[in-house]
Amino acid sequence: MYDLTGFQRDLLYVISGHEEPHGLAIKEELEAYYEKEIHHGRLYPNLDTLVDKGLVEKGQRDRRTNFYTLTRRGRRELDARRDWENQYVDTEADA
Repeated sequence: MYDLTGFQRDLLYVISGHEEPHGLAIKEELEAYYEKEIHHGRLYPNLDTLVDKGLVEKGQRDRRTNFYTLTRRGRRELDARRDWENQYVDTEADA
């Protein structure tokens, strides 16, 4: 996970929060979060990188639509990242 960009980590989080999201659904979620347009030329190469790294599986819903799911490794990597973040960020602390 250490070698991923922040955008790639965000892709993993979005994919993990949905059941077999397709590319445009992922794109819409990220556009809402980033409050700007995400171009296909950025989205799909990064999704392919996650597939190549074994963190995400790509399936085909129909001839034009792919969907994405986390692999077991992808889930483990997200869990490990959360554990690491929790060492440094205490969301339960009194303000």
